[in-house]
Amino acid sequence: MNKIDWSKNHILKISNETECLDDILEDDIKKYRDKIEPWLTAVFQSEHLALLAGTGLTSAVASLAKVNAPGMDRIAFIEYGEQIKKSADSQANEMKRGEANIEDDLRVAIELYKGLLIQGEDAKAKTLKNDIDAKLIDFIKKVLNAEREFLKKEGNALTYLKSFLISFASRTASRDRLNIVTTNYDRFIEYGCDMAGILVLDSFTGKITPVFRTNKLELDYHYNPPGIRGEPRYVEGVIKYTKLHGSLDWRFEDNKILKAPLPFGADEKHPGIPENPFDHVVIYSNSVKDIETIYFPYAELFRDFSTAVCRPNSVVVTYGYGFGDSHINRILADMLTIPSTHLVIISWDRVNGRIQNFVEKNNHSQFTLLIGNHFGDLKTLVDNYLPKAAIDRITEREQRVLEKRGKDNSSKSPKTGDSTDEPF
Repeated sequence: MNKIDWSKNHILKISNETECLDDILEDDIKKYRDKIEPWLTAVFQSEHLALLAGTGLTSAVASLAKVNAPGMDRIAFIEYGEQIKKSADSQANEMKRGEANIEDDLRVAIELYKGLLIQGEDAKAKTLKNDIDAKLIDFIKKVLNAEREFLKKEGNALTYLKSFLISFASRTASRDRLNIVTTNYDRFIEYGCDMAGILVLDSFTGKITPVFRTNKLELDYHYNPPGIRGEPRYVEGVIKYTKLHGSLDWRFEDNKILKAPLPFGADEKHPGIPENPFDHVVIYSNSVKDIETIYFPYAELFRDFSTAVCRPNSVVVTYGYGFGDSHINRILADMLTIPSTHLVIISWDRVNGRIQNFVEKNNHSQFTLLIGNHFGDLKTLVDNYLPKAAIDRITEREQRVLEKRGKDNSSKSPKTGDSTDEPF
């Protein structure tokens, strides 16, 4: 196995073959497509498949639409600002996460607020809480503004988002459903699924006011073929969806978690935006300590993620995830202790060495790496490297027809998919 040169701009690792390059030329794309696309097609047809998407996916989609993505920029608090910043930097450094972000600042501010209450400093605690509320409202408005601007300029960006999601969701219906897991608070994935006709199964039940439920019933979508009774079949294009860190439209109310009717790209004055988000909005700061995850609903969300990926013949594909969440990393590491599991990392860059640190602590043969601004570019990835399930199946049928006629078309279309794929 070739050694990985982490100093290079682009890293491609498939099976036991590794290529580390500074630049990838336009003329080289076909060579890499012939190597990457069949491999990913086979990987995507594994028994269990999960997509772990981070803020990089939102950034990629926003970049295609030429709008500003909702960033994870630091927060400058009015009260105790310097102390909060210093503590957040220290904790991020201890976790080897690189630079701190908004989640670190929020977590430290909330811890400080609780500490002030314990000390009986109610006035100071109230001032800090008001500051946290103001910063949360600003953050929510930034995310909604990005969604709103995307709706105005979506153009090809929506097409690429749909193609990206369909490449993962287009599994044979009888296989285990795709699990999409994200740390994002925005609703770009949900919007893309709606526009692509992908059916979503999540932890919420109900229509008027969906409520978060913790039951473990394996609900799914089926249909009865015309003229056939008593033989329901699985509907294609169904996914299971988990938002590990909460969402803009989740609310704490009456000891329940509800999904508020907050439209994608809602106006800043929409009544679905609470005046006191500190008490109501379910936004989860980074899980620096496992003890935090015992609190509802995050214990259930992380448990669902662990159950979905920590089993034999499981594949997880990460896109835009920066390996900065220690709890998620631990679950991925636990998964890799099962020899038949595999992790595909698609990333724009090496995220300050965090990918290198994670890979070097685990078995290299269980990794596929597509790292660099060429492989991590959403447009390039969709156009050249991700599988196209519908095209694959039509190509297979075309090949069978040509074989019956005594012709061979294999040189025209490289073999894709695997032998267990069912035709339409």
